[in-house]
Amino acid sequence: MNGTSGRPDAAAQISGLIFAILLLDPELIVREANPAAEDLLHRSARRLVGESLLDVIALEDERVALRLADPDARLTVRGMAMRCGERVAQVNMTVSPLASHPGWRVMTLSEVGQGEMGDEGRTETTLRAPAILAHEIKNPLAAIRGAGQLVARKLDERDRPLATMISVEVDRIARLVDRMQRLGSERADPVAPTNLHEAVRSAIATVRAAGTQKVEMVEEFDPSLPPVLASRDALEQVLINLISNARDACASGEAPKIVIRTRFVSGLVSNLKLGRAIRLPVEVSVSDNGPGIEPSLRDHVFEPFVTSKSSGQGLGLALVRKLIRDMNGRIGHQRDEREGLTHFRIHLPLARDEGEQA
Repeated sequence: MNGTSGRPDAAAQISGLIFAILLLDPELIVREANPAAEDLLHRSARRLVGESLLDVIALEDERVALRLADPDARLTVRGMAMRCGERVAQVNMTVSPLASHPGWRVMTLSEVGQGEMGDEGRTETTLRAPAILAHEIKNPLAAIRGAGQLVARKLDERDRPLATMISVEVDRIARLVDRMQRLGSERADPVAPTNLHEAVRSAIATVRAAGTQKVEMVEEFDPSLPPVLASRDALEQVLINLISNARDACASGEAPKIVIRTRFVSGLVSNLKLGRAIRLPVEVSVSDNGPGIEPSLRDHVFEPFVTSKSSGQGLGLALVRKLIRDMNGRIGHQRDEREGLTHFRIHLPLARDEGEQA
Protein backbone atom coordinates (compact mmCIF):
# COMPACT_ATOMS: atom_id res chain seq x y z
CA MET A 1 0.00 0.00 0.00
CA ASN A 2 1.57 3.29 -1.03
CA GLY A 3 -1.04 5.88 -0.08
CA THR A 4 -0.18 8.68 2.33
CA SER A 5 -2.40 7.14 5.04
CA GLY A 6 -0.95 3.62 4.71
CA ARG A 7 2.43 2.09 5.37
CA PRO A 8 5.14 3.52 3.08
CA ASP A 9 6.17 1.14 0.31
CA ALA A 10 9.79 0.23 -0.48
CA ALA A 11 10.19 3.10 -2.95
CA ALA A 12 9.01 5.67 -0.40
CA GLN A 13 11.35 4.25 2.25
CA ILE A 14 14.36 4.36 -0.07
CA SER A 15 13.48 7.90 -1.17
CA GLY A 16 13.48 9.05 2.46
CA LEU A 17 16.90 7.63 3.40
CA ILE A 18 19.64 10.11 4.25
CA PHE A 19 22.38 8.10 2.50
CA ALA A 20 22.77 7.65 -1.24
CA ILE A 21 21.55 4.45 -2.91
CA LEU A 22 22.43 3.38 -6.45
CA LEU A 23 21.05 0.29 -8.20
CA LEU A 24 23.74 -1.13 -10.52
CA ASP A 25 23.25 -3.68 -13.30
CA PRO A 26 25.85 -6.38 -14.16
CA GLU A 27 27.75 -3.87 -16.33
CA LEU A 28 27.93 -1.34 -13.47
CA ILE A 29 25.40 0.91 -15.20
CA VAL A 30 23.30 3.02 -12.83
CA ARG A 31 19.64 1.99 -13.13
CA GLU A 32 18.10 3.83 -10.19
CA ALA A 33 19.19 6.58 -7.78
CA ASN A 34 17.45 8.02 -4.72
CA PRO A 35 17.24 11.77 -3.84
CA ALA A 36 20.21 11.51 -1.46
CA ALA A 37 22.33 10.19 -4.36
CA GLU A 38 21.31 13.22 -6.43
CA ASP A 39 22.47 15.48 -3.60
CA LEU A 40 25.78 13.71 -2.96
CA LEU A 41 26.72 13.38 -6.64
CA HIS A 42 25.26 16.76 -7.69
CA ARG A 43 23.32 15.19 -10.55
CA SER A 44 19.64 14.53 -11.08
CA ALA A 45 18.43 10.93 -11.25
CA ARG A 46 17.64 11.50 -14.92
CA ARG A 47 21.30 12.32 -15.58
CA LEU A 48 22.58 9.43 -13.45
CA VAL A 49 20.45 6.63 -14.86
CA GLY A 50 22.11 5.00 -17.86
CA GLU A 51 25.61 6.21 -16.94
CA SER A 52 28.46 3.89 -16.02
CA LEU A 53 29.26 4.12 -12.32
CA LEU A 54 32.94 4.68 -13.09
CA ASP A 55 32.03 7.61 -15.36
CA VAL A 56 30.06 9.19 -12.52
CA ILE A 57 32.62 8.70 -9.75
CA ALA A 58 36.36 8.12 -9.73
CA LEU A 59 37.66 5.89 -6.96
CA GLU A 60 41.02 6.90 -5.53
CA ASP A 61 41.70 3.39 -4.18
CA GLU A 62 42.43 0.90 -6.99
CA ARG A 63 41.65 -2.02 -4.66
CA VAL A 64 38.03 -0.91 -4.49
CA ALA A 65 37.78 -0.76 -8.29
CA LEU A 66 39.18 -4.30 -8.51
CA ARG A 67 36.61 -5.56 -6.00
CA LEU A 68 33.83 -3.94 -8.01
CA ALA A 69 34.92 -6.01 -11.00
CA ASP A 70 33.70 -9.10 -9.12
CA PRO A 71 29.88 -9.11 -9.39
CA ASP A 72 29.52 -11.43 -6.39
CA ALA A 73 31.78 -9.50 -4.01
CA ARG A 74 30.35 -7.86 -0.92
CA LEU A 75 32.15 -4.65 -0.05
CA THR A 76 32.33 -2.31 2.93
CA VAL A 77 34.74 0.64 2.84
CA ARG A 78 35.06 3.49 5.35
CA GLY A 79 36.67 6.88 4.77
CA MET A 80 37.40 6.32 1.08
CA ALA A 81 38.36 9.21 -1.19
CA MET A 82 35.89 9.57 -4.08
CA ARG A 83 36.07 12.11 -6.90
CA CYS A 84 32.91 13.40 -8.55
CA GLY A 85 33.76 15.95 -11.23
CA GLU A 86 36.12 18.47 -9.62
CA ARG A 87 34.99 17.62 -6.11
CA VAL A 88 36.69 15.08 -3.84
CA ALA A 89 34.77 13.70 -0.86
CA GLN A 90 35.49 11.20 1.88
CA VAL A 91 32.72 8.58 1.86
CA ASN A 92 31.67 5.31 3.42
CA MET A 93 30.59 2.72 0.83
CA THR A 94 28.78 -0.61 0.86
CA VAL A 95 28.08 -2.88 -2.11
CA SER A 96 25.54 -5.71 -1.75
CA PRO A 97 24.94 -8.30 -4.51
CA LEU A 98 21.29 -9.24 -5.12
CA ALA A 99 21.01 -13.03 -4.91
CA SER A 100 17.68 -12.97 -6.75
CA HIS A 101 19.22 -11.11 -9.73
CA PRO A 102 22.79 -12.35 -10.49
CA GLY A 103 25.19 -9.52 -11.27
CA TRP A 104 22.91 -6.77 -9.96
CA ARG A 105 24.09 -4.82 -6.93
CA VAL A 106 22.95 -2.12 -4.53
CA MET A 107 25.54 0.50 -3.57
CA THR A 108 25.21 2.89 -0.64
CA LEU A 109 27.33 6.02 -0.15
CA SER A 110 27.42 8.37 2.84
CA GLU A 111 29.68 11.37 3.17
CA VAL A 112 31.99 11.26 6.16
CA GLY A 113 31.45 14.23 8.51
CA GLN A 114 28.18 15.49 7.02
CA GLY A 115 25.17 14.26 8.92
CA GLU A 116 26.95 11.14 10.20
CA MET A 117 26.00 10.58 13.81
CA GLY A 118 29.31 9.06 14.82
CA ASP A 119 31.34 11.93 13.41
CA GLU A 120 28.99 14.56 14.81
CA GLY A 121 29.13 12.96 18.24
CA ARG A 122 32.93 12.93 18.22
CA THR A 123 33.04 16.57 17.15
CA GLU A 124 30.63 17.67 19.86
CA THR A 125 32.54 15.73 22.52
CA THR A 126 35.79 17.33 21.33
CA LEU A 127 34.29 20.81 21.60
CA ARG A 128 32.58 20.50 24.99
CA ALA A 129 35.88 20.18 26.87
CA PRO A 130 37.33 23.44 25.45
CA ALA A 131 33.96 25.11 26.11
CA ILE A 132 34.13 24.14 29.79
CA LEU A 133 37.75 25.28 29.94
CA ALA A 134 36.73 28.57 28.28
CA HIS A 135 34.29 29.23 31.09
CA GLU A 136 37.09 28.86 33.64
CA ILE A 137 39.38 31.18 31.65
CA LYS A 138 36.96 34.11 31.69
CA ASN A 139 37.37 35.05 35.36
CA PRO A 140 41.18 35.43 35.33
CA LEU A 141 40.93 37.28 32.01
CA ALA A 142 38.66 39.87 33.60
CA ALA A 143 41.13 40.26 36.48
CA ILE A 144 44.05 40.71 34.06
CA ARG A 145 42.14 43.32 32.09
CA GLY A 146 41.22 45.25 35.23
CA ALA A 147 44.78 45.16 36.48
CA GLY A 148 46.03 46.40 33.11
CA GLN A 149 43.66 49.37 33.25
CA LEU A 150 44.79 50.26 36.79
CA VAL A 151 48.46 50.03 35.83
CA ALA A 152 47.86 52.25 32.78
CA ARG A 153 46.69 55.11 34.99
CA LYS A 154 49.96 55.09 36.95
CA LEU A 155 52.37 54.75 34.06
CA ASP A 156 54.19 57.48 32.17
CA GLU A 157 52.73 58.45 28.81
CA ARG A 158 55.45 56.60 26.91
CA ASP A 159 54.76 53.31 28.74
CA ARG A 160 50.98 53.36 28.47
CA PRO A 161 50.87 51.64 25.04
CA LEU A 162 52.24 48.50 26.73
CA ALA A 163 49.36 48.48 29.22
CA THR A 164 46.91 49.19 26.40
CA MET A 165 48.32 46.19 24.54
CA ILE A 166 47.47 44.03 27.56
CA SER A 167 43.83 45.13 27.42
CA VAL A 168 43.60 44.71 23.65
CA GLU A 169 45.05 41.19 23.75
CA VAL A 170 42.84 40.19 26.68
CA ASP A 171 39.79 41.38 24.73
CA ARG A 172 40.90 39.36 21.73
CA ILE A 173 41.26 36.22 23.85
CA ALA A 174 37.88 36.90 25.45
CA ARG A 175 36.23 37.02 22.02
CA LEU A 176 37.86 33.72 21.11
CA VAL A 177 36.64 32.22 24.40
CA ASP A 178 33.10 33.43 23.67
CA ARG A 179 33.15 31.69 20.31
CA MET A 180 34.50 28.48 21.86
CA GLN A 181 31.71 28.52 24.42
CA ARG A 182 29.05 28.96 21.76
CA LEU A 183 30.58 26.27 19.58
CA GLY A 184 30.55 23.76 22.44
CA SER A 185 27.10 24.70 23.73
CA GLU A 186 24.40 22.01 23.67
CA ARG A 187 21.64 24.62 23.77
CA ALA A 188 20.11 25.50 20.41
CA ASP A 189 18.32 28.75 19.63
CA PRO A 190 14.53 28.26 19.31
CA VAL A 191 13.22 28.04 15.75
CA ALA A 192 10.12 29.69 14.30
CA PRO A 193 8.67 30.54 10.88
CA THR A 194 11.18 32.94 9.33
CA ASN A 195 11.12 35.09 6.21
CA LEU A 196 14.25 33.87 4.47
CA HIS A 197 14.76 36.89 2.24
CA GLU A 198 14.47 39.34 5.12
CA ALA A 199 17.26 37.45 6.90
CA VAL A 200 19.40 37.35 3.74
CA ARG A 201 18.97 41.06 3.00
CA SER A 202 19.73 41.98 6.60
CA ALA A 203 22.97 39.95 6.44
CA ILE A 204 23.96 41.57 3.13
CA ALA A 205 23.32 45.04 4.61
CA THR A 206 25.52 44.21 7.61
CA VAL A 207 28.42 43.08 5.40
CA ARG A 208 28.06 46.12 3.14
CA ALA A 209 28.14 48.43 6.15
CA ALA A 210 31.46 46.88 7.18
CA GLY A 211 32.88 47.56 3.69
CA THR A 212 32.66 45.32 0.65
CA GLN A 213 35.98 46.48 -0.87
CA LYS A 214 34.31 47.11 -4.26
CA VAL A 215 33.00 43.55 -4.44
CA GLU A 216 29.85 43.23 -6.56
CA MET A 217 26.97 41.51 -4.76
CA VAL A 218 24.21 39.98 -6.86
CA GLU A 219 20.87 38.80 -5.44
CA GLU A 220 19.09 36.00 -7.31
CA PHE A 221 16.01 35.27 -5.20
CA ASP A 222 12.97 33.10 -5.77
CA PRO A 223 10.23 35.41 -4.40
CA SER A 224 7.73 32.54 -4.19
CA LEU A 225 9.59 30.73 -1.39
CA PRO A 226 7.48 30.23 1.76
CA PRO A 227 8.83 30.82 5.30
CA VAL A 228 11.50 28.45 6.60
CA LEU A 229 11.75 26.98 10.09
CA ALA A 230 14.82 28.65 11.56
CA SER A 231 16.26 30.93 14.21
CA ARG A 232 16.31 34.39 12.63
CA ASP A 233 19.35 35.53 14.64
CA ALA A 234 21.31 32.33 14.02
CA LEU A 235 20.46 32.34 10.31
CA GLU A 236 21.64 35.94 9.94
CA GLN A 237 24.87 35.09 11.78
CA VAL A 238 25.47 32.17 9.41
CA LEU A 239 24.86 34.32 6.32
CA ILE A 240 27.02 37.19 7.60
CA ASN A 241 29.87 34.74 8.12
CA LEU A 242 29.51 33.13 4.67
CA ILE A 243 29.14 36.44 2.80
CA SER A 244 32.07 37.99 4.69
CA ASN A 245 34.23 34.97 3.88
CA ALA A 246 33.22 35.21 0.21
CA ARG A 247 34.08 38.92 0.18
CA ASP A 248 37.52 38.27 1.67
CA ALA A 249 38.13 35.37 -0.74
CA CYS A 250 37.45 37.28 -3.96
CA ALA A 251 38.31 40.88 -3.01
CA SER A 252 41.79 40.80 -4.54
CA GLY A 253 40.54 39.52 -7.91
CA GLU A 254 40.02 41.54 -11.10
CA ALA A 255 36.21 41.64 -11.03
CA PRO A 256 35.26 40.33 -7.57
CA LYS A 257 31.68 39.09 -7.44
CA ILE A 258 29.40 37.32 -4.95
CA VAL A 259 26.06 35.77 -5.91
CA ILE A 260 23.51 35.04 -3.18
CA ARG A 261 20.81 32.75 -4.58
CA THR A 262 17.66 31.20 -3.11
CA ARG A 263 15.65 28.42 -4.72
CA PHE A 264 13.33 25.47 -4.10
CA VAL A 265 14.93 22.02 -4.49
CA SER A 266 12.06 19.65 -3.80
CA GLY A 267 13.19 16.18 -2.75
CA LEU A 268 16.88 16.99 -3.14
CA VAL A 269 17.96 16.32 0.42
CA SER A 270 16.67 14.96 3.69
CA ASN A 271 18.00 14.79 7.19
CA LEU A 272 17.22 12.58 10.18
CA LYS A 273 16.19 13.96 13.55
CA LEU A 274 14.43 12.24 16.44
CA GLY A 275 13.77 9.17 14.30
CA ARG A 276 11.91 10.89 11.45
CA ALA A 277 12.85 12.25 8.06
CA ILE A 278 12.90 16.02 7.65
CA ARG A 279 12.77 17.46 4.15
CA LEU A 280 15.10 20.36 3.43
CA PRO A 281 13.71 21.82 0.20
CA VAL A 282 14.85 25.44 0.52
CA GLU A 283 18.37 26.25 -0.62
CA VAL A 284 20.44 29.37 0.02
CA SER A 285 23.78 29.51 -1.76
CA VAL A 286 26.65 31.99 -1.44
CA SER A 287 29.04 31.82 -4.40
CA ASP A 288 32.20 33.81 -5.10
CA ASN A 289 34.73 33.95 -7.94
CA GLY A 290 37.79 33.92 -5.72
CA PRO A 291 40.61 31.35 -5.95
CA GLY A 292 38.88 28.96 -3.55
CA ILE A 293 39.99 27.17 -0.42
CA GLU A 294 43.30 25.33 -0.52
CA PRO A 295 42.71 21.80 -1.89
CA SER A 296 44.25 20.20 1.20
CA LEU A 297 41.68 21.95 3.41
CA ARG A 298 38.51 21.53 1.32
CA ASP A 299 37.37 18.31 2.99
CA HIS A 300 37.91 19.83 6.44
CA VAL A 301 36.48 23.35 6.12
CA PHE A 302 33.79 22.79 8.77
CA GLU A 303 36.17 21.33 11.35
CA PRO A 304 37.32 23.51 14.28
CA PHE A 305 40.71 25.28 13.99
CA VAL A 306 40.95 24.68 10.22
CA THR A 307 41.59 27.93 8.34
CA SER A 308 43.52 29.28 5.36
CA LYS A 309 43.55 32.83 6.75
CA SER A 310 46.80 33.97 8.35
CA SER A 311 44.87 35.76 11.10
CA GLY A 312 41.97 33.28 11.29
CA GLN A 313 41.14 31.05 14.23
CA GLY A 314 39.27 28.37 12.28
CA LEU A 315 36.06 28.64 14.31
CA GLY A 316 33.79 30.56 11.92
CA LEU A 317 32.69 27.70 9.64
CA ALA A 318 32.61 25.22 12.53
CA LEU A 319 30.15 27.54 14.28
CA VAL A 320 28.19 27.96 11.03
CA ARG A 321 27.77 24.19 10.74
CA LYS A 322 26.66 23.92 14.37
CA LEU A 323 24.06 26.68 13.97
CA ILE A 324 22.69 25.09 10.80
CA ARG A 325 22.51 21.67 12.44
CA ASP A 326 20.71 23.22 15.42
CA MET A 327 18.03 24.32 12.91
CA ASN A 328 17.83 20.74 11.51
CA GLY A 329 19.44 22.01 8.30
CA ARG A 330 22.50 21.08 6.33
CA ILE A 331 25.42 22.96 4.79
CA GLY A 332 27.89 21.88 2.15
CA HIS A 333 30.88 23.27 0.26
CA GLN A 334 31.76 22.77 -3.40
CA ARG A 335 34.52 24.12 -5.64
CA ASP A 336 33.75 24.39 -9.37
CA GLU A 337 37.16 24.66 -11.01
CA ARG A 338 35.69 24.88 -14.51
CA GLU A 339 33.67 28.00 -13.69
CA GLY A 340 36.16 29.30 -11.12
CA LEU A 341 33.49 29.49 -8.40
CA THR A 342 33.24 28.45 -4.76
CA HIS A 343 29.77 27.56 -3.50
CA PHE A 344 28.46 27.23 0.05
CA ARG A 345 24.93 25.80 0.04
CA ILE A 346 22.51 25.75 2.98
CA HIS A 347 19.38 23.58 2.97
CA LEU A 348 16.56 24.39 5.40
CA PRO A 349 13.17 22.92 6.32
CA LEU A 350 9.89 24.67 5.57
CA ALA A 351 7.89 26.16 8.43
CA ARG A 352 5.12 23.68 9.30
CA ASP A 353 2.66 22.99 12.08
CA GLU A 354 4.47 21.29 14.96
CA GLY A 355 2.54 18.07 14.59
CA GLU A 356 3.15 17.73 10.85
CA GLN A 357 5.97 15.43 9.80
CA ALA A 358 7.85 15.71 6.55
